[in-house]
Parts: sequence; structure tokens; C-alpha cells
Amino acid sequence: MSENTSRPVIVCTEHRGVFFGYAEDTAGNTINLKRARMAIKFGTRRGVMELAETGPTSSSNISARADIEVRKVTAVFEVTPAATEKWESA
Repeated sequence: MSENTSRPVIVCTEHRGVFFGYAEDTAGNTINLKRARMAIKFGTRRGVMELAETGPTSSSNISARADIEVRKVTAVFEVTPAATEKWESA
């Protein structure tokens, strides 16, 4: 996956997984994410969409990075540049 064609997204799953990463294609029930991180604890006051708009808070617990295949996708959120910076520094 090329960084030039991928975009930062948050992907939610049927099993309540919340993942941030970089994807080229977000159509379908399975999405490949590069440099993915999982929100173990949100630490937000406005839910998952806050993670997409402003990023993880100081109360969030964020996993280490891995390239993953996310299955049983229920939602995909575009992530703002400001939120992407926070995900990268979490």
C-alpha cells in the first residue's frame, strides 16, 4: 500500500472493535489497514466520532501498531488531519 493513495480512517466492527489506520479501499466487509492502532479505551466524551474529529484524549488507551485485516466492518469514518496527528503520537 502506498502512502500516497491511502487515507486515514477509523473502522468499527461487529465485535465493537475500533481501529485507526491507513486504507486504500474501504468498500466491503473486510478492510486492510496499514499501521493500524486499536482504541482499547476511548477516553472521549462524545464517542467514536470524537476519535475521528479530534483524536484520542489523554484518557484514551491506544495499542501498538500493526498491519491488519479488519473483518465484519460496520462503519468507516474519515479522520481529520488534527485527529491523525493525535493518533500518530498516542
